[in-house]
Formats: sequence, structure tokens, C-alpha cells
Amino acid sequence: MGAVALLPLFLSTGALAQKIIGVVQGQLHLENPVWAEAKDPKVKAYSFREMVPTVPAKHRKLYPHLPKEVCVAALADAPQKAQEPTLIRVGGGRTTPVTIVVTPGTKLVFKNTDPFTHRLYGVGMPAFGPNDTSRGGTREWTVPGPGKFEIRDELAPSLRMWVVGEPNVKSITYPTMKGEFFLNVDTPGAYSVQAYFAGEKAGAPVAATVDTADVKVAPLVIGTPQKKGDD
Repeated sequence: MGAVALLPLFLSTGALAQKIIGVVQGQLHLENPVWAEAKDPKVKAYSFREMVPTVPAKHRKLYPHLPKEVCVAALADAPQKAQEPTLIRVGGGRTTPVTIVVTPGTKLVFKNTDPFTHRLYGVGMPAFGPNDTSRGGTREWTVPGPGKFEIRDELAPSLRMWVVGEPNVKSITYPTMKGEFFLNVDTPGAYSVQAYFAGEKAGAPVAATVDTADVKVAPLVIGTPQKKGDD
């Protein structure tokens, strides 16, 4: 991948890392903002999906793809240094991952894996204006500071990504389809484990104390059922 090693995810730099083991719950109740907007008839968004009466409603509901949409982070009690350059794949109408949490100063490298051009830009970010990235090409952007940053594509309006600049993030990971996650942490101490979805905190954090062995934490409840009439 050239002279610079790109990390799809940063997990840990230590050989003796301990694992924070847990599971996320409630993901079926989360809704991607792109889907929420597409339901509005005024948007006139095209949909190829048709409701099938014989399929139960719970199986027709869209829900997040955990391995790329829900980011789980271990937050330390002090600011951390910037991570190594991190690879973001752009292809198939989405980015991989869709939400990522990094320390400010971390460089993201967007690689176009599609056979056509993308024109990414940062919403409200003049320093990351629309620019063509051709097939196989890359584009770099460094997270300027703390906060939420939204990335879109002028040529693919449904493509949307969120970057969270979090000074205290030590390590991140993405759950399996079953909701299980494993965070590698190479420094003993007290951590707060927080899930993020669509650039926002999802649910409440749970505490984890890392010492000399793996530690299992309480479930991360990242979504709650909607009340009747909310949909």
C-alpha cells in the first residue's frame, strides 16, 4: 500500500494488550439518518424495497450493519496521541467504516474501491471541499480537532460518513454481527467504554478497569424501542 502503512482500525500498539470483552444490545432500534430522510415523500428518494405481507414486520425493519456502522471506543481519563494513518474504503455506495472515532490530528486516507469517480467533501468544512477521487485513487484528510465531522459525496448523495474527534480515545473496534466486541488496550487503567452510531454517542458508557487480565463489561445498550406514534 506504499511507504505508509495504513490501518483499517487502530486497536493497540502493545504486544501485551489486554482485552475488554463485551456485547452491544438494542441495535435493532437504531435508524441510519439516510433511511430516516428517505422515508419523507418530499425527498422523492427511490426505493427498490416492497413490503411483503407474509414477512413479519420485525424482519422487514432496516437495522445497522454492526461491523461498519457501530464504533466501540475505550476512552481514557487523559488525552491520547494521534493514531497512525487510517484507511477508509469508499465503495459499494458506502464507506467502511461508516462511523469512526479517532484522536484529533489523526490522518484518514480515503481509498476509492469503486470503478467510478467519487467526489467527497466535508459538510461545512472549507478545508475539505469537493474533489474528484478516481478509481483506485486516494485522498487524505487530517481530523482538525474534537467534535463531529460529516463526510458526503456529491456524486452519491446517499453516501454518508461520520468522524468523531475524541481526544481521550485509546482504542476502537467494531462488533460482530452477533454484537460481540473485543477491545485491545495496552495500558492498565480505568476506561469508559462508549458506543457511537452516525457520529453520536449511542447509549450510556460502561466502566472497565484494565489490569493484567482480560475484563468483561456489562452490555452496551445502544438503542431503545420507539414509542407508538414515533415512526
